[in-house]
Amino acid sequence: MKTPVNRFKKAISEKHAQIGLWLGMASSYSAEMCAMAGFDWLLIDGEHAPNNLQTIQQQLQTIAAYPVNNAIARVPVGDTALIKQYLDLGVETLLIPMIDTPEQAAQCVQAMRYPQNDGKGGVRGMGGARASRWGMFPNYTKEANEQVCLLVQAETREALKNLDAIANTPGVDGVFIGPADLSASLGHVGDPNHVEVQAAIEDAIARILKAGKAPGILTSDVTQAKHYLSLGALFVAVGLDTQILVRQTAALVRQFKPDAGIALPTSGQVY
Repeated sequence: MKTPVNRFKKAISEKHAQIGLWLGMASSYSAEMCAMAGFDWLLIDGEHAPNNLQTIQQQLQTIAAYPVNNAIARVPVGDTALIKQYLDLGVETLLIPMIDTPEQAAQCVQAMRYPQNDGKGGVRGMGGARASRWGMFPNYTKEANEQVCLLVQAETREALKNLDAIANTPGVDGVFIGPADLSASLGHVGDPNHVEVQAAIEDAIARILKAGKAPGILTSDVTQAKHYLSLGALFVAVGLDTQILVRQTAALVRQFKPDAGIALPTSGQVY
């Protein structure tokens, strides 16, 4: 059996925009509902959601039954051993948060890749587990390097300063702009829509595209999401499962109990 092609990586490399949803409920039950909707990708959040290796594996298995281009996972930190564990679960595409320098990006590239006989490659431990289907993909260790997809998250003033070098790091496939942390780093805590933050995001998208890499972002505002897509963003998360549940349940209650004192969220949480 041949190692499967990473359809998400192929799509963004061919400049086909991919629409996704953030999964923060840490539940294979809710993940299945979202997988049925028709998104191109779903992100299982290991940084700000109560996920562990086992719950991520369960969600991967659930999502695999549906025609989602890719299940992406976000690790809590760009640690080499942790990256190895996520890859061994069978995650083909990883999002690494808080990448501020090209050196950090290069370290993640190395962690994502197996060593090769030509002396090239990385430092990923020679295992595979579920990723190789326990050896059913016999050439996995030779083919995986071409299929893994690395997305790094730029979300600080320092990252913006180094963005060109980060985006041009060989092995980085895309750069995700984190609006919430970026707004905090720029001095506008809780206000990702501030004019300075939005200007920085638009400039970042252009710089990432200039480097030949895929820009990504998250927003639950439909108009804003379409704007980012028009600028060339290639992987855009357009909502969060947790936010959808909170908003819709609160809105439903207010139809029957308008004086219940339940305030609808005025803006969505972003990362």
